[in-house]
Amino acid sequence: MPNIKSAKKRVLVTESKTLQNKMFKSSYRTAMKKYEAAVASGNKSDAETAYADAVKKIDVAVAKNIIHKNTAARKKSRYTKMLTAMQA
Repeated sequence: MPNIKSAKKRVLVTESKTLQNKMFKSSYRTAMKKYEAAVASGNKSDAETAYADAVKKIDVAVAKNIIHKNTAARKKSRYTKMLTAMQA
């Protein structure tokens, strides 16, 4: 345990930030799974709404440095191809 006041504060701040990151990662992964499930089910309208949510979560994850920008670009590209393949 830290003895210095600023070090104690950093421990508390780190714990809260870690919790926030875990919560966001969980919602990010859930959005990905919902989109993939919507595409697998073949429901076009559900897939489009899930796609919009998934892309938004991906963009926020890049902004928060949770995933790399190239990973985000690859995921968005794959999800876009999946959506256009459904419509064709």
